[in-house]
Amino acid sequence: MDKAQTARSKKAFIEALTKTLGVITAACETSGIPRRTVYNWIRDDEEFKEAVNDTNEVALDFAENALHRQIKDGVPASTIFFLKTKGKKRGYTERQEIEVTAPKGLSWLDETSD
Repeated sequence: MDKAQTARSKKAFIEALTKTLGVITAACETSGIPRRTVYNWIRDDEEFKEAVNDTNEVALDFAENALHRQIKDGVPASTIFFLKTKGKKRGYTERQEIEVTAPKGLSWLDETSD
């Protein structure tokens, strides 16, 4: 495969990977490029590797959009999840504080050294 053909194949793969939300197997099937070839490109071509990694952001954007739609539709679990992850600074956590005390005379802290 010459350089021009390789560049076209890489571009086709990245487009397929974006459409499949980062699923390499599906992108390989769609683009007709073997997995081994893709992994060789990732290993040998930093720019290609970066483009592959960027498709993960597309998948995250897709999932976040779905989450926001569920919140808008009033799905309680989605709202709770969002607040637990994005609302921590506002106090939406499930942190528990446990205070342990022992009666006087039963704690090793009450012992005095001779």
